[in-house]
Amino acid sequence: MVCFMDIINTSTAFQILHHLPLPAALLKMPSYRAQSSAPPLKSLAATIKPWIQITRVSKFAGSMVLFWPWAWSVTMAARVLRLEIPAFISLLILGAGCIWNDILDREFDRQVERTKNRPIAAGTISVPGALVFLFIHIAILVRMVWNLDELAFRFGIASIVALPGIYPLMKRITYWPQAWLGIAMNTGAPMAWLALGQGLPTSIMILFAGTWAWTMWYDTIYACQDKRDDVKAGVKSTALLFGTWIKPILFGFASALVASLYVAGVMNNMGTYYHVISVGGGALYLARDMYTIDLDSPKACWDSFHRNGFHFGGLVWAGVLADYLTSL
Repeated sequence: MVCFMDIINTSTAFQILHHLPLPAALLKMPSYRAQSSAPPLKSLAATIKPWIQITRVSKFAGSMVLFWPWAWSVTMAARVLRLEIPAFISLLILGAGCIWNDILDREFDRQVERTKNRPIAAGTISVPGALVFLFIHIAILVRMVWNLDELAFRFGIASIVALPGIYPLMKRITYWPQAWLGIAMNTGAPMAWLALGQGLPTSIMILFAGTWAWTMWYDTIYACQDKRDDVKAGVKSTALLFGTWIKPILFGFASALVASLYVAGVMNNMGTYYHVISVGGGALYLARDMYTIDLDSPKACWDSFHRNGFHFGGLVWAGVLADYLTSL
């Protein structure tokens, strides 16, 4: 469910695929025998590359925005419950969604400049091959939640299968696909407390609401990269829906995130480091990003998304982590 699992799952999936009797047609690439004149390592790299691309492991910002809600929540739980450091680290290290998304969106992706070279859209990986890879990922993730209590297990299954499975359909029927994505991307926040047997306290549901607003913020900005192509392809998004009101609305989502961080911190008796770094620092960071970003520039929108995946998420976590470590 978190970004490190993207890397672990990909590695495991490669090992399983190596032993599966998959026909060469699944890859739609020449067999190794046909490439006998090419260096083996180069042939192997060319074969593996599309599978790495389809998991988005090479674009860590997308994995990190999935990881941070889990990390914030786990670290806050560790602080409140006074977990020992080894237990905290094991929880911290505990997505198949990108593969399913690419399968359903392959026709849309071919019409958008930024996505036309994705492996399925470009024909580098076939749909049957991608489905096999997807099911391997799902099996690994289900095994991760298998031994949790009943509520946590059901919540985990919904997070792994139902929520990300439905998301690619949303952009076809509503201008609010980001709203569904906000639920799917941030289930790590409540899941962290469920995994610890703590149920769903009000403070964490408030944090969950804040992380939902964060997704509305960064994914609307992300969608601004493709506004012109999306209109031609018939893809719906909040970037198109909000129109000229996009900046004021984004400011509202950013404010909701900061407010949720503050309220969740107060309810969990978080200390000075959290309020200064996570809440105060996070608010200043978002305000600066909102003031400087050019939403009509695809590069500026990508840079903002990248900063959210690394800098902002890390800044908020730094405050929670400092508070936890000083409380031990």
